Amino acid sequence: MKIHEYQAKQILRDAGVAVLRNIVAATPDEAATAFESLGSPVAVVKAQIHAGGRGKGTIASNPKQHGVQLVRSAAEARTVAANLLGQTLVTIQTGPAGKTVNRVLVEEGCQIARELYLGIVVDRKAARPVLMVSSEGGVEIEKVAEETPELIFHESFDPAAGLGAFQARKLAAKLGITGASIQSAVKFMQGLCRVFVQQDCSLAEINPLVVTKTGELVALDAKMTFDDNALFRHPKLLEFRDLSEEEPAEVQAANAGLSYVKLEGKIGCLVNGAGLAMSTMDLIKLHGGEPANFLDVGGGANVEQVTEAFRILLSDKSVKAVLVNIFGGIMRCTTIATAVLAAYKTVGFNVPLVVRLEGTEVAEGRKILADSGVNIITATDLTDAAKKVVAAVAA
Repeated sequence: MKIHEYQAKQILRDAGVAVLRNIVAATPDEAATAFESLGSPVAVVKAQIHAGGRGKGTIASNPKQHGVQLVRSAAEARTVAANLLGQTLVTIQTGPAGKTVNRVLVEEGCQIARELYLGIVVDRKAARPVLMVSSEGGVEIEKVAEETPELIFHESFDPAAGLGAFQARKLAAKLGITGASIQSAVKFMQGLCRVFVQQDCSLAEINPLVVTKTGELVALDAKMTFDDNALFRHPKLLEFRDLSEEEPAEVQAANAGLSYVKLEGKIGCLVNGAGLAMSTMDLIKLHGGEPANFLDVGGGANVEQVTEAFRILLSDKSVKAVLVNIFGGIMRCTTIATAVLAAYKTVGFNVPLVVRLEGTEVAEGRKILADSGVNIITATDLTDAAKKVVAAVAA
């Protein structure tokens, strides 16, 4: 689950991690009032969407308007907010479709001496969280890793013990942080690592992390995502969820107990098992097609879930054919065959449907489909299925 910058900063502030004073606004008048309340001679108005690159991003209807703008008065704050709210912001991470801006964050200005990068992810090889830092703040970390990897430093840490002070000091030294700023760096790094573990984050990123002219380290931006599987432990985090930022079909699938991710192709996939779903997508691409989604109905899907899966797939106007690939282990092939036919009666198939069944009760399942009278293209194996569904799209 992703959250907005202003929500991430609220979490950081509550945990004692340094952030600037800020106020979120949903209208131009609220933005003007926020500027006055902050009492700062300079403030920044930031569009709040679930995507990075907002500073360089532009409003689709007015490319001269960027997602992050400096203001020096309440009137300017009102004007900038009016130009952002309700508009589509296009950034390097949103793609050409962009995202609608529903809120802006008005944040006090500060005197910046340096911009750094700080981020935490889970290092699967080390089986621990890893804290990464770089002197190249304000730049995409992927670009730094590609062009100047020697400028990235990292320390993995035990989630139970947290980041050691000596580890924080080591990273601070590599960043050239000296004097009184070292203690500020240690406090900031240790605090962010605690938040990462306590909140079950999958990503915590501060870019840029700024060193002010007074030597303090402050989060100028904040990005957090959380492990969906751990959200049952954090009911308050669910209050931060913004469904308007999520793909509607993915929300619909999650509510039905399905694992679904929308992609850009034309071939809808309905598969049981994540590994089999990945293999199915690979075979589709190998034979010249493009998958429109990842959809795992799981090992124990029922008729209602399969019907909902078809409803989701067929609601995507870009889908020109559907491939059902089921390996009956826990799930019986007769069950999925019955569910496919029930879904046909409920939803109706307006695109070619290719079905490959294998495993428990496969002969019976295939017979159910063959005797149904429904126009279904059957396949003997996965390669056969992939070739047939790609051909169906090309026809």
